[in-house]
Amino acid sequence: MPSQRSRLRDLGISIGVLPTGPLNAITDVEGVQVGHFTLIHDTPRIARTGVTVILPRPSGKGHVWDNHCFAGFHVLNGNGDFTGTHWLEESGHLTTPIGLTNTNQVGLVRDTLAAWEIEHTGSELWTLPLAAETCDSWLNDMNAFSLREEHVRAALQSASSGPVAEGNVGGGTGMICYDFKGGIGTSSRVVETASGRFTVGVLVQANFGDRANLRVDGVPVGREINHQRVPDAWTEPNVTGRSIIIILATDAPLLASQCRRLAQRATIGLARTGGIGHNGSGDLFLAFSTGNDVPAGATEAFSVKTLPQQQMNPLFDAAVESTEEAILNALTAAETMTGYKGRTAHALPLDTLVEVMQRFTPG
Repeated sequence: MPSQRSRLRDLGISIGVLPTGPLNAITDVEGVQVGHFTLIHDTPRIARTGVTVILPRPSGKGHVWDNHCFAGFHVLNGNGDFTGTHWLEESGHLTTPIGLTNTNQVGLVRDTLAAWEIEHTGSELWTLPLAAETCDSWLNDMNAFSLREEHVRAALQSASSGPVAEGNVGGGTGMICYDFKGGIGTSSRVVETASGRFTVGVLVQANFGDRANLRVDGVPVGREINHQRVPDAWTEPNVTGRSIIIILATDAPLLASQCRRLAQRATIGLARTGGIGHNGSGDLFLAFSTGNDVPAGATEAFSVKTLPQQQMNPLFDAAVESTEEAILNALTAAETMTGYKGRTAHALPLDTLVEVMQRFTPG
């Protein structure tokens, strides 16, 4: 049986029927880069937090503020914050990197993204950066405001197109999922359409869910690995802050309305793992496409491509499968963590997970 943390597929558990990209990560969409900064210390106050950044366009080839992306936004339950989305919904354009962090420091991340863009462009115009949050106050002394501007800059500097670290990293450091330790997860799918081959990649910051609802490929894992076997992370009544941020990227040539339709399908992938969108949850989903060049400050009409609507179905399938697997990768990668007030969030036990899946799998 596995003796260390792993990705879901390394345990012999596959989700869906579509093939993954080479990295099975959002960075399989060419040009997309991800960076983390993880902050863990016990003095002067407890920190179990961090920041994750997503750069939609690669540095050196026209940042997203020079070459916008068509994008769309969807809310399942709105008890959360995602800055910059009002203009994104109005314009259909993604114009900045995306930052993920804890609830109290979404403003810091937003401001640092703004400063970073101004430094790179020399612009004196306004910018509306995209920064999202989930609440890590169970493990992190969130009122200490431990994250600093230099930490956000370090995440930006570390962003790369390679494998993406998962679990207790970046914005996911102090997060909890289905009463186990949660955090960052990612996955991707490759699809064939009449217009060509395209990739859909997903990254999640998972901090949601009730143990009894957790399902892995349809198997009621949460009921099998109940709190008698592994203690719940939440041990106090009426705990709030169970949320998930889902970012979807694709190289398919989608318009803004099609990106919004793609973002909506993340709801289905979330539901397949057992997510419901409870009252206290911020379930906020953003999808963007790198398949068109959208020049900033264009002074005349420019041409774009669009995938025929009837060819969207494979992308919908890819969004659902990638979202489902990204959430489960967050669970299998995350390690047991003790933090604020001595509270502990236990990792999903991988050997027990494998045993449960084998017991429920015919043959």
